[in-house]
Amino acid sequence: MAYIPVLLMMLIGTSIGIGILALSHFLGPRLPNPRKNMPFECGVDPIMNAKHRISVRFYLVAILFLLFDVEAIFFYPWAVVFKKYLSINSFILIEMGIFAAIVLIGYFYVLRKGALEWE
Repeated sequence: MAYIPVLLMMLIGTSIGIGILALSHFLGPRLPNPRKNMPFECGVDPIMNAKHRISVRFYLVAILFLLFDVEAIFFYPWAVVFKKYLSINSFILIEMGIFAAIVLIGYFYVLRKGALEWE
């Protein structure tokens, strides 16, 4: 019984999204043009075929960036708590030192494996 408002909101949101998509499909202008159907790449004609394979390293670098970026976000709340609770700051400092060491070990592992090399 407590979930009925949540389900109702999900139903309303889903129906609004589907309704807007259906309206734009049925009421939107249809002006076919061969130029519109061409692949588009940042305002210029494509350089190579769309089926060209992209190196896995590109995705690996992107995932590693996200991973280390999310880990770096944990330093901000730590700094706020570290300054606020000075009585237990040695425990917090040791804990964050261990976390930073794990992050650095991961970073040096990635460097050693050559995941950040582009060649």
